[in-house]
Amino acid sequence: MENIVSVESPPTAQASPGLVDDMAADLERRFGGLRRLYGEAGYARLRAARIAVVGVGGVGSWAAEALARSGVAELVLVDLDHVAESNINRQVQALTPTLGQAKVQALAARIALIHPGCRVHGVEEFATADNWPALLPVPVDAVIDACDQVRAKETLARWAMAAALPAVCVGAAGGKRHAQRVEVADLAEVTHDPLLATLRQRLRKAGALPAAAAPRRGIEGMRARATHGRTLRCVFSREPVTAPAAQEEADACAVVDGNLNCHGYGSSVMVTATFGMVAAGEVVAQLLAAPGAGPGAGLHST
Repeated sequence: MENIVSVESPPTAQASPGLVDDMAADLERRFGGLRRLYGEAGYARLRAARIAVVGVGGVGSWAAEALARSGVAELVLVDLDHVAESNINRQVQALTPTLGQAKVQALAARIALIHPGCRVHGVEEFATADNWPALLPVPVDAVIDACDQVRAKETLARWAMAAALPAVCVGAAGGKRHAQRVEVADLAEVTHDPLLATLRQRLRKAGALPAAAAPRRGIEGMRARATHGRTLRCVFSREPVTAPAAQEEADACAVVDGNLNCHGYGSSVMVTATFGMVAAGEVVAQLLAAPGAGPGAGLHST
């Protein structure tokens, strides 16, 4: 696929045995602390994991970096945008030297400096119902949806739930100021997020979620979710959105069909990065808890 750029540094397949041993020792020094945290089985699964991050902006770029620093084997980064000056306040790959570069390429180059053994597939496309999951260049074990288009979010959610794939869906971080208010919950429990509310409505209309929410808390909620077997974990904040200071920008901001129909909402890296880190933490937790999935099992094959 011509819009896919793969980065692997160094190319281990052509390395000498001595170099491979040196690289293994280096990676153990970089990521061995994870073994002490997750144990042998969890460490092996995490180091072999292949994860897709769809949307590598203010949230997804930080999620991808967190996964790279967790020693995962492969990352698929999906985004068609290029780095702009307006991204510098919140996107990890947005630097003066990367202005104008494809976001996935700039992020892949950064990840190569963090985790030399990670194979990164940069897919310069937007995810749509017409190209997903064929857009994926390799099978993946989990997905983080950090895009801001509700139709794409619906496609990703329906695919992940149908495949019983570990997945995290991220809500809107724009207009939020307080990182400490970010939380994780099932889609049925999300409030104060018009984007996720629209996604929930569309999924229920399509029959991908129950028409009525399951009990939210406690043992009854756990049993209900286990019974219907369909759930989607979301990262969001119940903090009310802060409107833009300029009145003309505030008047222009609207949510249309679940999409943020303006770029006027302000954003803080403290919030967007927290969204990304929480999403990465949640997808790792799901991966380690997934029954019957061996390291690098590739729970969905393209």
